[in-house]
Amino acid sequence: MDKCLTEEEKRRYSRQIAIEEIGVCGQQRLRSAKVIIVGCGALGSMVAMQLAGAGIGTIGISDFDTIDVSNLQRQFFFKTDEAGMKKSAVLQQRMEDLNPSCHVLCHDALINRERAVELFSDYDFIMDATDNPSSKFIIESVCQQLCKPCSIAGVSEFHGQVMTVFPGSTKFGEVFPDSGTEGFLPCSIGGVVGPAAAICASLQSAEVIKYLTGAGECLKSKLMVFDLLNNSYNVISL
Repeated sequence: MDKCLTEEEKRRYSRQIAIEEIGVCGQQRLRSAKVIIVGCGALGSMVAMQLAGAGIGTIGISDFDTIDVSNLQRQFFFKTDEAGMKKSAVLQQRMEDLNPSCHVLCHDALINRERAVELFSDYDFIMDATDNPSSKFIIESVCQQLCKPCSIAGVSEFHGQVMTVFPGSTKFGEVFPDSGTEGFLPCSIGGVVGPAAAICASLQSAEVIKYLTGAGECLKSKLMVFDLLNNSYNVISL
């Protein structure tokens, strides 16, 4: 365990430390942790900011895309005059502005299998925030190879789904073996409302915080599904 929290850290994270399931020890675990987020769009940008705020010590962000005005309806940490800029570079600055003690590693690259093996090896938890099935299958496969836990999520229109995959648990590929793009349409093809993306990202952030601190239960061999149109929220055992 790292050294004791500083007085500034105790003030910054006081509301989180006050949670019985987290406390000082849990906050120290968050500070010692390394998490990588693949994708800096609607899900990834929200997850990144939430985890930086929560005090994750090292956060990697990986994306090769640039900001487009059409992103701003659901990607709230980018600005209109930043259109055309690299998402990962802009998001890194936002995270460091929010929490200067958070060490942010910016990986401006397209994730393929070889790159994923290289990157993921250094992290404790992998967050999938991509918007296409092929990337999700690659991320999950590499995580299984490296025995790393990962959270996989998708959002479309008013609904979303989240699951956390551990070595030996039910895999995304087993639940959606021939999923095509169903439930995980790229936002440029299928629509999505901002609140659905924010909820989905918050569920993912909660998964990594629970895993790192030992609080509660993660969505292991479970799929969390929500639909804001009819206000339904379900956890399906897999």
